[in-house]
Amino acid sequence: MPLVLPDGYSISLFTPQALGSLRFMAFSPDGILFVSMSSSAGLYSSQSQDDGKIFAIPDKNKDGVADQATAVLTNLHLPHGIAFYNNYLYVAEEGKVARYAYLGDSNLGAREVIVTDLPTAGEHLSRTIGFSPSGKMYISMGSSCNVCEQSNSHFATIREYNADGTGGRVFATGLRNTVGFTFNPSTAEIWGTDNGRDYLGDNLPPDEINIIKDGGNYGWPNCYGKNIHDTDFDKNTYIALYPPLPCGDKEPSLFDLQAHSAALGLRFITAQFSSLWQGDLLVAYHGSWNRSQYTGYKVVRLDVEGNSVIGEYDFISGWLRPDASRLGRPVDVIFDSDGVLYISDDRANVIYRVSKINPV
Repeated sequence: MPLVLPDGYSISLFTPQALGSLRFMAFSPDGILFVSMSSSAGLYSSQSQDDGKIFAIPDKNKDGVADQATAVLTNLHLPHGIAFYNNYLYVAEEGKVARYAYLGDSNLGAREVIVTDLPTAGEHLSRTIGFSPSGKMYISMGSSCNVCEQSNSHFATIREYNADGTGGRVFATGLRNTVGFTFNPSTAEIWGTDNGRDYLGDNLPPDEINIIKDGGNYGWPNCYGKNIHDTDFDKNTYIALYPPLPCGDKEPSLFDLQAHSAALGLRFITAQFSSLWQGDLLVAYHGSWNRSQYTGYKVVRLDVEGNSVIGEYDFISGWLRPDASRLGRPVDVIFDSDGVLYISDDRANVIYRVSKINPV
């Protein structure tokens, strides 16, 4: 496998056979890896969008290779985000969230639809779900367009709900496409990726890492990055003597990433994986499609100190080859209870397993 990792780590195929366009992952209470497959032809294919699946992929003998992959849910409409909370499996489809009692050993109870107000259609179809340490449920949904004023206020937001689907409200706005978010284990704050708009050239606007605050507006469609005004979209002229300025009340990005990297899933590094890098972020760069030269197609480590990112380093690279061929596209990253890292790939349609050879 022509992938490049830091010394002391090895990578292997957890799923030796391709399963389909694999997206986001979660571990069950009994340690079984679950993963979503949004559709057989891919999340953004014009083909059938009602054949999505959730796979359960156990490794009961702990040999580092999946025993089998079983589709425990089928015929779903673009399932993407999945999460376990209080012995339920939660699944976010494009327009709704359902939960299933988890009975153990990959077995699920009956379907209970608990959220039905998620918007449908448009350019960004994924819905990602996560639970805070306090038990609130958060759902991210991207914009319906590349850049526009949204008529439906649910688009380009993160919404907050109770675990039973009640109490839904807008938590944060101005987030063009926050496909991935996670909770800082030290502060419980939401850290998320955000993908910037297209067609401003190879290097604008940046993708972003944000600390997502209750009530925060992160600028899209009029602003991006460190409160930069998008004058290509917003043609109005603003004069500092006559506030408000277009980006003056918006939340700036915490850290800017290379434009069009398509940063998706992210996780804070655990002590079991690396005591040296504990608390840093691993981020999956899905890779560009609309740039004169490809970028991304790797997993990076962001050096985190407090609420600052002070460095960016390739952790795994090699999916993008020197001849511009692409072997895969990393989507999500997750650690098991032993500190082993798993990476989903919706181009190669596999899951990778990354483990320590020597402590780092």
